[in-house]
Amino acid sequence: MDTYVSPDKNKKTTAGNYFVANYPPFSCWKPERCHEALEALEAKPDPDTPLGIYIHVPFCRRRCHFCYFRVYTGRDAKSDRVSTYVDSVLRELELYAGAALFEDRLPSYVYFGGGTPSFLSPENLGRLFNGMKSLLSWEEAQEVTFECEPGTLDEEKLDFLRESGVTRLSLGIEHFDDEILKANGRAHLSKEIDRAYEYARSIGFRQINLDLIAGLLNETDDKWRECVRRTIELEPECVTIYQMEIPFNTTLFQEMQERGERIAPVADWPTKRRWVGYAFEELEKAGYTVTSTTTAVKDPKAYRFLYRDYLWSGADMISLGVASFGHFKGVHYQNEKDFEPYVKRIEQDELPIYRALAMTAEEKLIREMILQMKLGRLDRAYFRKKHGTDIVEHFSRPFEKLQRAGHLNVEEDQIVLTRQSLLMVDGLLQEFFLPQHRNARYT
Repeated sequence: MDTYVSPDKNKKTTAGNYFVANYPPFSCWKPERCHEALEALEAKPDPDTPLGIYIHVPFCRRRCHFCYFRVYTGRDAKSDRVSTYVDSVLRELELYAGAALFEDRLPSYVYFGGGTPSFLSPENLGRLFNGMKSLLSWEEAQEVTFECEPGTLDEEKLDFLRESGVTRLSLGIEHFDDEILKANGRAHLSKEIDRAYEYARSIGFRQINLDLIAGLLNETDDKWRECVRRTIELEPECVTIYQMEIPFNTTLFQEMQERGERIAPVADWPTKRRWVGYAFEELEKAGYTVTSTTTAVKDPKAYRFLYRDYLWSGADMISLGVASFGHFKGVHYQNEKDFEPYVKRIEQDELPIYRALAMTAEEKLIREMILQMKLGRLDRAYFRKKHGTDIVEHFSRPFEKLQRAGHLNVEEDQIVLTRQSLLMVDGLLQEFFLPQHRNARYT
């Protein structure tokens, strides 16, 4: 049921997962292969491979209608439950810290995602940050990203984040129109965006990212143009724009099922691509550079997104928290998917790994290549040096097919996607999947 959806086969937005976030598909990761992750932890690390830490904070004020992440709201997000979770994450990191993978290594990047990391109280934020730093220093981290929902931010929290070393503040605003925010179940309104952004700027945050979603419920051309105008007016260092998809575990899909609908009540794929294309054009006029299928950056040399760049280049990443995904030594893994099993295994001093997959050399090559295609270009020399192959020769058939269709140009030193193809790149990536993965379930 939860297979990849191709917008080329159906221009309307139907339920399913369109965006390719990893490879091989998550459904190929198995509980019986958890030992592969545990064995990789005790292998000598490659000193040239960056190490990152991801922390999943699964609490929110409200579940958005389009959200498909593991999150807890209402009574499931009360303070005692949150405190228990913080304790579990710290204990999980402690269990990892003694592994051979961490020998003589410090994280190059740290990422707090969710859910809503800024949901945490100042007290729990302090316990989480200070506890983590006592176990694994961040002093060499080049980037510390913290995701925020504007309505959960106040001056005390922002002061703490700034003083604690957060270098990249990512605000999940999604839109500026209050009616659209309400219709899609967002917990914040536009006045909270302005207040949070202005104070973050006033205390010296130098890298702020704004998240937008093209194709939310009730979106129109006029409202989208105004959303882009207000974004440019704020002058964030980075803008990330997602195209609306309707995974099966969203309330939007549940409502579609109840009504017997197959087509989602949102814009079709060509319209969403047109909206993102318009935003990129306006951002470029304002001095931004488009750096991937979803991002535009004011100064790419000064403001890199290291979490993405390292992860898409095969970096190790220890992932902490319920349902979180990690990767190290060529092995994928995911933690226990529910709160109680996750906490119980931590209490038993076990790493809460639920499923894993050790990749083959071919799968590692495909993973890095298709993820880096989302940057809009591929460096042929990079793959020759790291993987010992010319990707144009190695994947001659799919590259020839995509070039004939006008999606990309194969040059002597690189492969470059057209702008229109960059906006629909996820629909092209399955051309490179191994046969056994092309019809695999997504999750």
